[in-house]
Amino acid sequence: MTINILVVGAGAVGAFYASRLAQVPSVNVSVVCRSNYKAVAANGFSITSPKYGSYTFSPRHTFADPQAAAKSLVTWDYILVSTKALPDVSDDSRILVGLVKEGYTAIVLVQNGLGVEDPYVKRFPGAPVLSAVTIVSAAQTSPGVIAHNRWTRISIGPYLPGSTSSTASSLAETTAIETNRTFVKLLQAGGIADAEEYSHSKLQMVRWHKIAINASMNPSAVLAGGATNNAMSTDPELYLHLKGVMEEVLSTAPKVLGTPLPKELATPEAILKSTQRNTSGSKPSMLLDWEQGKKMELEVILGNPIRIAREKGLEMPRLQSLYALLRKAQEVRELQQKRGSNL
Repeated sequence: MTINILVVGAGAVGAFYASRLAQVPSVNVSVVCRSNYKAVAANGFSITSPKYGSYTFSPRHTFADPQAAAKSLVTWDYILVSTKALPDVSDDSRILVGLVKEGYTAIVLVQNGLGVEDPYVKRFPGAPVLSAVTIVSAAQTSPGVIAHNRWTRISIGPYLPGSTSSTASSLAETTAIETNRTFVKLLQAGGIADAEEYSHSKLQMVRWHKIAINASMNPSAVLAGGATNNAMSTDPELYLHLKGVMEEVLSTAPKVLGTPLPKELATPEAILKSTQRNTSGSKPSMLLDWEQGKKMELEVILGNPIRIAREKGLEMPRLQSLYALLRKAQEVRELQQKRGSNL
């Protein structure tokens, strides 16, 4: 039986996981590319990795846009979405119209932030939605050239709002759990040994845990004038700031989700110690977007956690300050750019 997988947003992370899934017999992996379409259509992806070596990944099909993928008439078993989540710009669930066969196709969201699943659930109520959190470090150094640097871990769980256990209470939940388990096994068969299967509630806790990292490091790097993660973690005052933001998020998450923080998840101190050991000079994604004049993932990393907490009567003042400052900074810059383009 052939499994057809489509990766939408085949940048560094999407292309890396696509290349590993393509190693599995009877799995055909196709991609939707944007700026790297011409390079990938001509030569595939060239990938270097300290774990997997150097190799080339040639997708089954390379599409320039989702409409071209829809016209191919392929029935997709899984659609993996690894685009940046920018709900203040567009509803990315719209790009899957014509690609999802409800009751058959599963949507896998490898995106940062909280609340990224809701648009897909609303648009495709009959499709299983799998929510994924990854800490992989990879970069696209030039179109179609992917450098995998560190880590491979990806945690995936079915998105089942209202569910607090790992057991199913309906056919739809059973299907989502089984579909999730199959996808995790495909990743493991492709060499991602630390692909992990999670329940809905535990996966959402993992999302909050990653928010603790992203919501502290990302905006702070922008406001600190372009400082790297390592530079911030080794600065005494910034260390206290980062630790405070992480603690605020991790103390709020159990109150929102109604479940305790799993003991195996790293503490703020452990996260910062690991960051201090990372001397690669890596910059958070939000800082890279800021430096390139792109929209930042403010809403899913900062805005949504604040709003979700407020619905429970909770406030996160540290996070709110970062959100307010960066949202205004982005607004001012966009206004300046607009004025400049009108001159």
